[in-house]
Amino acid sequence: MKASQKKLNANTPAATERGKRRKNGLPTGSRFYGLPVPGYKDEEVGGSLIVLEGPDGSGRSTQIALLTEWLESEGFAVQTMGLRRSYLVAADIDELLENNAVTRMTLALMYATDFYDQLEHRILPALRSGMVVLADRYIFTLIARGTVRGIEREYLHGLYQMALRPHLTFWLTVKPEVAFEREFKKSHAISYWEAGRDMSLSSDLFKSFIRYQNMVKKEFEILARRHGFVAVDGERSVREVNGDLRKRIAAQLGIRSTKYRPSGALASVWR
Repeated sequence: MKASQKKLNANTPAATERGKRRKNGLPTGSRFYGLPVPGYKDEEVGGSLIVLEGPDGSGRSTQIALLTEWLESEGFAVQTMGLRRSYLVAADIDELLENNAVTRMTLALMYATDFYDQLEHRILPALRSGMVVLADRYIFTLIARGTVRGIEREYLHGLYQMALRPHLTFWLTVKPEVAFEREFKKSHAISYWEAGRDMSLSSDLFKSFIRYQNMVKKEFEILARRHGFVAVDGERSVREVNGDLRKRIAAQLGIRSTKYRPSGALASVWR
């Protein structure tokens, strides 16, 4: 870990929060949305959690790859996480989604299990090591998806009360029509679930996708106000979007220069 990062960690907002007195067992300005994870100690955690949210077709995964290379070139160790990546239940969720054999509530609880398994076994260990954790989606997607499927919004917030508050949350915004075009061009298919086909919104794939994504977008607008997202126009070029992300992250981590050109396979997406 860089010496400059060690110095930064002692002066970041997160470090300031750690110095505040605790009341009734909960820290003022807690790093969690509710109760802390059992065994969690503020003084043991020195890394940064940065989240990228946005629909399929917003360029999240591409930006995660670019940011990982840039941060590593600046001397930061990086860990990534995302939905359905836990060793515990990711394969089970994939199978249920593939077979369309799951109820809305069961799916929400399975995703919560997937998230908390990653929190305990991937996110927190990385943060304890002083790493930067880049999240390709976070609890906000799960809350929005569950809410539009009829699960109470506050129930879902309660379900994720032990989630860590990110240091930065970016929301890559794209119009549903643009997202549809990008996804279809990339894979020549549209996800059953990303089109909301389980909700019987329309027999037409395109219309179902647009309606579902607009519903999710409205939930994200609520979440953005509640949690202070940084909205980034994801319809611009990969290079322009990445430049905005690097500026914000550099300010958070104390990186002086934001100059960067991707190498290898990533160079092909730099346009």
